[in-house]
Amino acid sequence: MSKPTLILVVGVGRSGTSLFAGICGQLGFHIPQPEVAADDTNPKGFGEPKWVVDFHTAIMRRKRVTVFDARPQAWEQTAAAAAEAEVQGRLRDWLQGEVDHATDVVVVKDPRIGWFLPLWNQAAAAVEVPTAFVTMLRHPAQILTSAKKSYGTWQTDASRAAAWINVMLETERATRGTRRAFVPYADLLGDWAAELRRAGALLDVPRLAEVERAAHPDVDAFVDPSLFRNRTGWEGLDVPDHVRRLAEEVWEQLTLLGAAASDDEAARHSALDRARARYDELYAEAEAISHSSVIAVRPRKKAGAAKAAPPTLRGRVARRLPAGVRRALRSSRS
Repeated sequence: MSKPTLILVVGVGRSGTSLFAGICGQLGFHIPQPEVAADDTNPKGFGEPKWVVDFHTAIMRRKRVTVFDARPQAWEQTAAAAAEAEVQGRLRDWLQGEVDHATDVVVVKDPRIGWFLPLWNQAAAAVEVPTAFVTMLRHPAQILTSAKKSYGTWQTDASRAAAWINVMLETERATRGTRRAFVPYADLLGDWAAELRRAGALLDVPRLAEVERAAHPDVDAFVDPSLFRNRTGWEGLDVPDHVRRLAEEVWEQLTLLGAAASDDEAARHSALDRARARYDELYAEAEAISHSSVIAVRPRKKAGAAKAAPPTLRGRVARRLPAGVRRALRSSRS
């Protein structure tokens, strides 16, 4: 029996990933159970395996990385966690169990997946399943407006816009050379069957490439265009002009990459790499400028707290000795 295909639905939260995963579930593809329960922010459901969400969340909390994290350095934190043998083993064992219960397609969606794509590639290779990627495309201003309503105002518009740039650039770079499809959220709502056929051809998944709308009235009932409630632009969002301009540039290049012929990919990749370099410089500059703000919010030592006594001469000398020598000296004294 041939191995099923693993489809990873990636992209920033509020970009339409739940809609794509939900359609796949309606078509009978295997979405690992149980799923995260629907709520007011996503009344049709999230299409997210609870195990995957909990797995990613625990790692990200430990590494102090958020879903909308704007820091370029945050990728180093998640990469370090993904290199841990225990983390690799947990995902590999879970994925093996899901593959054993699937027939032809396993669909996994979680906005946090983008932070761990090398880890997922490694796990998929270990259990010998081919992997394909669907990246949802939705204009960043619409995502910011939706995120503010769904997640609250604890994070600024500027920070979320920067996070969109950070995550989408790395997601695109991490999926180069793979079977992948970019799916515009508005197009999926407008004609879900046509978009699935287009994506299925790119991903080499026949059940997607050959889907017929008339055969699935239940999907028509599931896809509700009225849920596309945030169609606004940058108006009403407090995002600096230079961040907005860079976000628009990245959005344009991703849109072109999703629609362009294969001979245009090299140009799109180069443009996105240049945007990545400019974003890294922009963020480093912002960190340098805001250093006083970081210092101001650091916890201060309690007044009257005793200061540690300065090290003695013996202590200063001992610190310069190799650890093995220090242990030998302690043993001889005992």
